[in-house]
Amino acid sequence: MARKRNLYTNKSERDKPFKLSRSKVDLFLDCPRCFYIDRKMGVGRPPSFPFNLNNAVDELLKNEFDYYRTQKQPHPYMIENNINAIPYTHKLLDDWRANFKGVTYLDSKSNLLFTGAIDDLWIDLDSNELIVVDYKATSKKDEVTIDEPWQIAYKRQIEFYQWLLRMNQENISNTAYFVYLNGKKDNLFENKLDFVAKVLPYEGNTDWIPPVITQIFDVLESNVIPESSIYCEYCIYVTEFSFFIAMD
Repeated sequence: MARKRNLYTNKSERDKPFKLSRSKVDLFLDCPRCFYIDRKMGVGRPPSFPFNLNNAVDELLKNEFDYYRTQKQPHPYMIENNINAIPYTHKLLDDWRANFKGVTYLDSKSNLLFTGAIDDLWIDLDSNELIVVDYKATSKKDEVTIDEPWQIAYKRQIEFYQWLLRMNQENISNTAYFVYLNGKKDNLFENKLDFVAKVLPYEGNTDWIPPVITQIFDVLESNVIPESSIYCEYCIYVTEFSFFIAMD
């Protein structure tokens, strides 16, 4: 059944801001049609399976970096990669890392409230800029990189966090880092999963975000369902399924 709550109503008809998470912005970029049907009509894409192992790795990394945060010391990953930084302490860090809270920014023109939950922040001891850090986990034979075409979503994710924090008047470095853990498959299990860690730098560019916000607002204010992305697997499935039903 279609969702009845948290549906978008036109700006002129509402007093409160309408909340959009970072993942919903990415949904819009993936397919405007799916985004519209979700946010205005209450029909979301089928949920994916929960990534429980990835979530566990995230929590363990946060616990470990929090230990070095309390010590005001660099994590060994930083030392190994010649990064002159330490985990950053901020009174809002717990909120910024919490799902359903996160870093927030209200765009007054659209009355849209954007949110995103970061994984971590480091502080560069040379420049005093804050560094956005995102944790990733996988298990593959090849070395991990952030160069695959589908990983554009990872890059947009970390850029969106950079933008949110800048909108909160934080001094954010253009350089971000992915802490990417790759589960090993070539050793004995022995009731533990071993990882190889890589710290991958990425130079973020947030110039794409303001025009996308304008596009999102225009789509939400419209009463016309937009065209789907030609690459949207969900829309392709629905179209092909409908065709075969009609032929039956």
